This record gives sequence, C-alpha cells and structure tokens, in this order.
Amino acid sequence: MEQERADSEKRILLIVGGGIAAYKALELVRLLRKAGIGVRPILTKGGAQFVTPLSLSALSNDKVYGDLFSLTDEAEMGHIELSRSADLVVVVPATADLIAKAAGGIADDLASTALLATDKPVLMAPATNVRMWHHPATQRNLATLRGDGVRFVGPDEGAMACGEYGVGRLAEPQAIFEAILAALSVDRPLAGRRALVTAGPTIEPIDPVRLFTNRSSGRQGYAIAEALAALGADVTLVSGPTGLATPLGVRRIDVETARDMLAACEAALPVDAAVCVAAVADWRPEETSPIKAKKAGGAAPSVRLIENPDILATLSRTVQRPRLVIGFAAETNDVERHAKAKLATKGCDWIVTNDVSVSGVMGGADNAVSIVTAAGIERWDSLPKREVGRRLATRIADALS
Repeated sequence: MEQERADSEKRILLIVGGGIAAYKALELVRLLRKAGIGVRPILTKGGAQFVTPLSLSALSNDKVYGDLFSLTDEAEMGHIELSRSADLVVVVPATADLIAKAAGGIADDLASTALLATDKPVLMAPATNVRMWHHPATQRNLATLRGDGVRFVGPDEGAMACGEYGVGRLAEPQAIFEAILAALSVDRPLAGRRALVTAGPTIEPIDPVRLFTNRSSGRQGYAIAEALAALGADVTLVSGPTGLATPLGVRRIDVETARDMLAACEAALPVDAAVCVAAVADWRPEETSPIKAKKAGGAAPSVRLIENPDILATLSRTVQRPRLVIGFAAETNDVERHAKAKLATKGCDWIVTNDVSVSGVMGGADNAVSIVTAAGIERWDSLPKREVGRRLATRIADALS
C-alpha cells in the first residue's frame, strides 16, 4: 500500500538558489510535505551559504543534490533523469543569476543544467535586489522565460535584507505553496474560460509633468487575476501604473489613461467574465498642454474637465457582452446604497463595494467588501486582499458553471 501511495504522489524538483531568502525554502518544503507532495532538492553552491543540505534532507525526506560532476549522484539518478522525474520544477529563490542562466540556456552547474534539460513545467519565485529586478537585462530575461512558458510567483514589494525597499522580496512560502498547488492541480473549474480583469489607477495628463490620478495600488485587482488563473482561467489583466509583479499565469497589458484602458478591454473581448476593479478617472482635461504650464503672476491656471468613457457600462452593454460583468465601487459614505444605484445604472451583474474612508483600505493589504446583486447583499468582513481574490474567483467559477 505504501509503495502504491508513493507512486501516485505528486513530486516537485526544488532548486534552492543563492540568496538570503533561501531560508524560506525550508518552510515551503514543510508545507509541501504536509500536503503529501514529494520534494527532491537541488541545492546550489550559493544556496548552501544560507541553508544546509542536512536541513533540506531532513525536511524533504530525500537526498539533496548539488554537484553536476558527482560520480555517485550520476550513477544513482543522472542529471537528465533528475530533471524529468518530477511533475514540476520549482526555483526558490530564483536569483537574477539563475533567471539569466535559464533565459540564456546556460548550463554550467546542476541547477542550470536541470532547468535546460527538463521537459516539465517550471515555476520560479524570484528574489532580487530592487535595482537588479528593474534592470533592463533582468526584465528582458523575464520576458524570454515567460515566452518559453515559465510561470512566476512574486516577487513582493517591501523592505529587503540589503536595506533597500521595493519590488524584489521573495513571495511568502504560503503564496508559493498555493502557486505550486495551482500548477499541479487537475481540478480547475475555470479551465477553458477567458477572463478580463482591470486593476490599478488610471492617469490623465494635464501637461508633460502634471497629471490627475488616485491612490489605487492595484493589489486587489492583481489578487483577483491571480486567483482566476489559479482556477484555470485564461486571464488578461489590463493594468494602470503600479509597482506590482505580473501574477502567475496572467497576460498583462499596461495602460495609462481611461481611454487606453477601454481600448485594451474591447480588444480583449470576447471573454466569459469581466471584473472591473481599476480605479478609473471619471474626468480628464479637455486639452493637454504640450509644454509645462508656468506660474503667471500667482494666478492658478484653470483646467476644463470632460467626462471619461465608462468602462464598466460599456462592457455591460457591448454586443460581445461577457456572461458575467462585475464592477467595483470604492465609496466613502452610504456605501451599499450607492452600490445598488450603480448596479442599475451600469447594467452589470454584480457590484463589489467597499468603504475607502477606512484607514489603510486604499493601497493597503486588507479589504472588507459587500457583493451587491439583484438577489441581495453578501457582506465579507475584513480579509487579506489575496483571500478576497480567492473567494471572489470561486464565486465566479460557481456562477459560470
């Protein structure tokens, strides 16, 4: 019976890269083993500066591999078989060096050779210095790997061991664990479905320097896009300017203005579900100055505003209307009353509303929402935005089924 269970067990090949975040790989191994997923580790020389082979072996209950030219390891397993014996190859942390090697097809150690030789899906959890993350070379390498079908989870934004702050922190082990489960899952209720998600703010230029925008971080929209993709949906994320990484398995289109966002949404049709989370500017300057406006005797310049297109209403009434259209409404008073009114005027199916007058909601990590539909109101207490995304994605899957 034990042999039968072992043969049917899902297995991952875990490559531990060289970075301070490597210690989080140990917690990830614990989560995976607790879920009954087998883990076979490759520990890079850099990774071995932060975690020991003994700790990895004890937690994974498997041998730790590290030397490409080990006669014993090659006789027992062989790097080709090692790279193909798992259901999924996971790199944690995926350093800028490992990312570059994988993108360039370099195979000068066991980890990079396994990545080049594998015929299985690859999931990377990047962790780099913020400047290394934003460097054009790293971004080119990421684009190459995405084009090759490599999936990514993270990185997150936050303080780093080097003392800097920004995008580049390794995603938390729980998030990586969930991404692995999604990649291994065979039960994906949204497989074959297409979804459109808008996220972040829009910006409306006044002149080459000044602009109108808002405080939206894009976190809630990105969490919803990630959750829909985890359930198997083919997701297009139309995003205003944010500092967030593209969610795992999501196609991202970057825009700036409300008109750009509408055009990108219309180009993405037809879809089964549209989730309009973006905080779209209601108005824009009638004219945009080609030069920076100057002070003139202390008098403030006047800016005439005109209304922007209503993306939610447009998608709700288009000939290619999605089966399910969901709008988000950020309110500061009479939250549910305004949401009910919007449900009627916009022509959408659901309105997800929240009170952004509460400190920390706009741009923060948590959210408390009410889902307003023709059938009534469902209220969710404050939850992490990632959890709100998962619950909403599950609700969308139920509605589409």
